Amino acid sequence: GSTRVAAEVAAKFAPGDRVVVRNLNPPGHTRVPRYIRCKIGTVERDHGVFILPDTHAHGRGQSPQHVYSVRFAARDVWGAEAAPADAVYVDLWDDYLDPA
Repeated sequence: GSTRVAAEVAAKFAPGDRVVVRNLNPPGHTRVPRYIRCKIGTVERDHGVFILPDTHAHGRGQSPQHVYSVRFAARDVWGAEAAPADAVYVDLWDDYLDPA
């Protein structure tokens, strides 16, 4: 089932905001793919408020927060061999992002 929650949580970002993915290396679970850490992208969409799996999986509460679809230029992720017009979209929680 969905982990969407009906909690009123202020969004840290809005569509069009440039963000950088934090370089998180926790001792347990995280949903931040390694290939996207430290990369700069643009928030394309706010999906709403969801349970943060990092805390929930370790019994530390739901920590509800916004989840965003973030667009990264494929060349910024995969290098010069990537097609120039391609992009990578990754859904990321507030705690994974900082303003760029």
